[in-house]
Amino acid sequence: MSATLSSTKTRAALRTSARASAEFLLVLVMAAVVLWLLGRMWSVVWPLIVGLFITTLTWPLTRFLRNRGLRPALAASVVTVLFLAVAAGTVALIVVPVASQSGDLTDGVVDGVEKLREWAAGPPLNIGDDQITGASDAAVERIRNSAGSMVTAVFTGLSTVVNGVVTAVLAVFLMFFFLKDGPRFLPWLTRQLPGRLATDVPTVAARAWDTLGAFVRSQAVVGLLDAVLIGIGLWILGVPLVLPLAVLTFVSAFVPIVGALFAGFVAVLIALVSNGLTDALIVLAIIVVVQQLEGNVFQPIIQSRGLGLHAAVVLLAVTLGGSLAGVVGSLLAVPVAALIAVVWNYVREQLSDTPREPGTDDAQDGAVVAS
Repeated sequence: MSATLSSTKTRAALRTSARASAEFLLVLVMAAVVLWLLGRMWSVVWPLIVGLFITTLTWPLTRFLRNRGLRPALAASVVTVLFLAVAAGTVALIVVPVASQSGDLTDGVVDGVEKLREWAAGPPLNIGDDQITGASDAAVERIRNSAGSMVTAVFTGLSTVVNGVVTAVLAVFLMFFFLKDGPRFLPWLTRQLPGRLATDVPTVAARAWDTLGAFVRSQAVVGLLDAVLIGIGLWILGVPLVLPLAVLTFVSAFVPIVGALFAGFVAVLIALVSNGLTDALIVLAIIVVVQQLEGNVFQPIIQSRGLGLHAAVVLLAVTLGGSLAGVVGSLLAVPVAALIAVVWNYVREQLSDTPREPGTDDAQDGAVVAS
């Protein structure tokens, strides 16, 4: 005889499902409101995020100086000046060698264009000079017709550059204040919050800080691996500007997708104009292999160990962040996933029953009976 469904249990299950669904929808609405507020305040939030990232890189040195007796303001000032010097040195390490070899690179570009024109003039394309001239005239005419849109694009680009400079300046100032007053933040936050929040929020904030530091350090390790492997490949092939290209590869590792594409494009272009098509294709193959190893092996393994996330979670987070918010989403996807994991683990700790020592219940029961 087959069992029949219980109407009482069915109604209880439906009520439980409906209540859970309503609560989940409220959580989603709250998350959407928070994201909307962050979007409205993005001009302030983005410098804050960048400032926190660079603070995690410079805080170990600041802590070392403070432990050696330097006052917080002096230690923060020294580290900020050193950071600016390192940033300027990095830019100089890229720009100066490129400027010194700009003449050779220009000649290589001209020769490359001439070789491309000669190749196009031969079989199987057989493109004559008159066709190339006609195509050039058509391109010039199209550029003239789209002058308005080009002006708009130029102004948009200038606005982006200005916003980037403002963000960088604000991030450096915020880094200084974080280094100077950061250790005072959690005690201040504890005094401002009531009840259990005075314990829960500072604890989660401290764990989130440790997680953010692990993310930045792991990203630096991944960038160093990329720079070393690609730099070795360029050195073996005899491509010029190996050191600037390696530094550019390291720096661009902190900007997912676009950074790797930009650094790879520059390396392939320099190999093309200096060594020829064959070496350029070999450089392209090296970069593709290294980037695949980074995205599918190095980054998931290193970040999963440092952040306590599974490698598959890291890959899915980067994919989802890129689809939702582009480059910024890819950059923030992994730390956001790690911070969500921190909050989730803390909530689980607070909601879990504390395991009792074996034999404790028996001893207590015996004491009750004896009394």
